[in-house]
Amino acid sequence: MSELWNIMIGYFFGFALGVGCALAVMYTIWTGGYKRAVEHSLMADAPERFRIVREAVLRKLGGIPRP
Repeated sequence: MSELWNIMIGYFFGFALGVGCALAVMYTIWTGGYKRAVEHSLMADAPERFRIVREAVLRKLGGIPRP
């Protein structure tokens, strides 16, 4: 019976908590990037990198013709 408990505890800590922690980290990174993008879009003078990426996205969506 002790082997079964060790396997169950190892499975829980290794898989369940490990995957949960990885998802929490990915969510934090995603929300941080989203907040930064919203901040940049609301600035009076957008940073150069933001303008370049915005133009590329609009071109890809068909909003701006390619030069």
